[in-house]
Amino acid sequence: MKRCRVRNAVYGMILIAAYALALMAAPPQPAVFHASTPAGYDVLLLKPTNAEVSLLGLVECPELEGAQHVSEGTNARVISADGTPLTHFPHNFSFRITASLRKTVLSTPSGEVTSNDSPQDFLLKLKFGLKVFNGLQVREIQPESVEMIGVPADLPYDERVYRVNFSIVNVPVTDRMVLEVLSPENDRLTRFHFDLL
Repeated sequence: MKRCRVRNAVYGMILIAAYALALMAAPPQPAVFHASTPAGYDVLLLKPTNAEVSLLGLVECPELEGAQHVSEGTNARVISADGTPLTHFPHNFSFRITASLRKTVLSTPSGEVTSNDSPQDFLLKLKFGLKVFNGLQVREIQPESVEMIGVPADLPYDERVYRVNFSIVNVPVTDRMVLEVLSPENDRLTRFHFDLL
């Protein structure tokens, strides 16, 4: 009986080891893009009120639904859902930014920002800009439009949702894009990345 248990334990360990080796030997699965992709979050402390402002980012780009990032070292590439290689970012995309005074993110503030505005007014006056990085070169792109979606601005509320729309031309997939969220005083609050490679 004891030998049987030992033998079963040994077989179990062999099966686990074989499964682990099979997982390591399997080729990595390509990352799949979706029309809406989380871009991260940040929490800031608003002075002098000590209100915590949560900023959540989401990239919205229907053209990327089903596209795949194929990682092959220096030959990494992006393939669209229909199988054709993507060489440039889609022309139109949006960042959806949620700015909230609610405890939506259970994280301590990463920094502080000072403003004379009330926390609710601060949320209404956010600004946005896009930077495109190609190696050491940087260029800035202004939003095509900025919409406030959800609760109208004239109603008091503790959360605001912005859709920041961009229209770009000929930005290679090797470039990096960063949306900067700015305070009413033009201080950078945080940034959200949009990378394909």
